[in-house]
Amino acid sequence: MPISATGKPPIRPVPRRHRRAWGFTLLELMIVVAIAGIASAAVALALRDSRQSQLDREALRLVALLESARAQSRATGVSTFWRATATGFEFSTGPQTQPGQWDDAATQASSPAPVPLGPEPVIGPQQVRLWSRDAPERSLWLRTDGLRAFAVYTTP
Repeated sequence: MPISATGKPPIRPVPRRHRRAWGFTLLELMIVVAIAGIASAAVALALRDSRQSQLDREALRLVALLESARAQSRATGVSTFWRATATGFEFSTGPQTQPGQWDDAATQASSPAPVPLGPEPVIGPQQVRLWSRDAPERSLWLRTDGLRAFAVYTTP
């Protein structure tokens, strides 16, 4: 066995099949970047403005309550009106089985007059504006043409 000048045996080259690869291939790097991009997009979508989503939920809840009161008014033949109050809202008929408070205390509502909900099948065009005290620049409108159900709109 030959010995080098330093007294150590010479270094033999390692066969190609036994070499360890150092670093990453371009494909591995692209996969990691794609996974990071998808994860960051999912986080960005999950972090939606809570005030916006709370106002959306309140609008959908009020649509359901208005339609429920409208159907009940038509079934019983008793006139029903909805109006906004300083602390929430109220329905003008019988025992207060309907809720009268917002889920979010910052929610406010207004309408030009009390909103008639029945018992007539055609109630005339109605509109209610919802907004949050925390973000008054964004409003939602609940409208009906009198024939169709109430729906949520982002424009007046």
